[in-house]
Amino acid sequence: QVQLVESGGGLVQPGGSLRLSCTASGRIFSIGRMAWYRQAPGKERELVAGITGGGSTNYADSVQGRFTISRDDAKNTVYLQMNSLKPEDTAVYYCDALITPNWGGLKDYWGQGTQVTVSS
Repeated sequence: QVQLVESGGGLVQPGGSLRLSCTASGRIFSIGRMAWYRQAPGKERELVAGITGGGSTNYADSVQGRFTISRDDAKNTVYLQMNSLKPEDTAVYYCDALITPNWGGLKDYWGQGTQVTVSS
């Protein structure tokens, strides 16, 4: 079994920072692209940032320059450093990863989500 577990969400004031973590566990052979998505109430889920196995990154225009995605392959973990947070960043943040388990078969795995609330 393979699973993704996020942590690091919470309540923060506008202008503040948070760091999200997502760790993959289980019988994993390899991990490819990893990404963070978010979904605000009444809105569709949207891509926030992605990072390939080679370290190439991409960001949504709304977070460019404020958020940084990184990964530690030794720990099977992806991070999202969020700075200069705005109320419109409030959402449930989900981790996504393309994982090949030991038994084979590339599959897209999702975490359970972590709430980020930006409010004074």
